[in-house]
Amino acid sequence: MSDSDDDVPQLSAATLAALQEFYAESGRTGLEQNSKTDKFCVGAVEEDWRMSQFWYSEDTAIRLAEEVMQQAGEHGRVACISAPSVYQKLKQLESTRSDSVSAVLLEFDRRFAAYGDEFVFYDYNNPLCLPEGLLPQSFDIVITDPPYLSEECLSKVLLTIKYLTKGKILLCTGKWKCVYIYIYIYIYIYNVADFFRRTRVLCLVHVHLWLILIGAIMEELAGKLADLKICSFLPKHNHNLANEFRCYVNYESSLLS
Repeated sequence: MSDSDDDVPQLSAATLAALQEFYAESGRTGLEQNSKTDKFCVGAVEEDWRMSQFWYSEDTAIRLAEEVMQQAGEHGRVACISAPSVYQKLKQLESTRSDSVSAVLLEFDRRFAAYGDEFVFYDYNNPLCLPEGLLPQSFDIVITDPPYLSEECLSKVLLTIKYLTKGKILLCTGKWKCVYIYIYIYIYIYNVADFFRRTRVLCLVHVHLWLILIGAIMEELAGKLADLKICSFLPKHNHNLANEFRCYVNYESSLLS
C-alpha cells in the first residue's frame, strides 16, 4: 500500500473488459449479481485460494461477530483486518440488533471495494500506510485473520492493530507455523565410465521441502508479540483446513472458556 498508485500496473481497457468477462462467466465477480442474494452473506465474494482466502462457517462468523459487538459496545467501532467473513456477518446483524456497531474492512482483495467507504485497501507489507481517516486508537476492538502463517506477517499486522485499537484485540490464526526448510544430503551415484567399469561418485544433493509443519506454535508468537491468550473456542471454515485454527485475545472473553 502506498500514497500513490503510480507504480501499480494499469490494464488496458480491452484487457480489463476481457478480465471482467472472465470473472462474470466463472462466477468470481466481486459480488453475486443475483438480487435475491444478500450482498453481505458469507460467500457473496468467492474464496480465492491464491490470496489465502478461506471463509468462516456460518456458525463461526456469527460467534465472532457477536463477540466483537459485545466487546465494542453499543455504537462502538470495529476494524476487521483480513477478516471479511466477520465484517459481512456484522453487516447482516446490523438490522436485527439494537447494539449495532460501525465496522470497517481492511482487505487486500479489491473486490470488496463494492462495500464502498467501509472498505480500505490494506497490504500488511506496509502496515502503517493507512488513510488519514483511520485515526490512531480509534477502534474499540480490532479482529484480524492474517493471510499467512508466518512471524513476519503476524508481526506486521500487529503493528496495524496496535495503531488502530483502543486496547482490545481478537486474533484468529492457524495453530502451527509453516516454514520452508532446506536439507542437504550426501548420496552415492554410479557413473558408468564404460561397459566394464563403474565409478562411485559422492554427490551433495540439495533438497527443498515446502511447507513443513513444525512445533513452532503461533500461540508463542501471539503471547510474545501482543500478550494474547489462546481461547478454547475453535473457529471453523466452510472448507475444512488441515491446519487447526485458534483464537487469541488480550481481554476477558467468553471465547476463553
